[in-house]
Amino acid sequence: MRDTDRALVQAATAVAKLRCRSDNHTVAAAVRSTDGLVFSGVNVYHFTGGPCAEVVALGAAATQGAGELEAIVAVGDRGRGVIPPCGRCRQVLLDYFPSIRVIVGPPDGLRAVPVSDLLPETYVWSDHQVEVPAGPRTGVWPLPVVPGSRQSAEG
Repeated sequence: MRDTDRALVQAATAVAKLRCRSDNHTVAAAVRSTDGLVFSGVNVYHFTGGPCAEVVALGAAATQGAGELEAIVAVGDRGRGVIPPCGRCRQVLLDYFPSIRVIVGPPDGLRAVPVSDLLPETYVWSDHQVEVPAGPRTGVWPLPVVPGSRQSAEG
């Protein structure tokens, strides 16, 4: 693992110690851009769901004008150390930054791996978008045709 990756873990750990002091914020993340800038975030827990620390860090980077991101790490509160991203975060990372490396592993074996390694047999959202044929737009939802039904006078 690179020295810059170790520094990223230290940055996320510092944010976890400083900002993760309640059940609302239990994970911190730090992400580094290709030009060396580091952005951080914490999760926002809520019973209806909420963004993970990794997604908040991505938002902070976007808000501050970051370009391409090269590495990310999440760290748990109360000294839990590096934690792997959840499935949703893995998908978001892959969709937005397919070449990003994610720092994972136990304290004595941390490593930075390509996000694609964390999602074998990956679903790539853009590969599954259906192109809608160009045509006149009426602003009206098309009515479904139900077999055996009569068409209305309008149809």
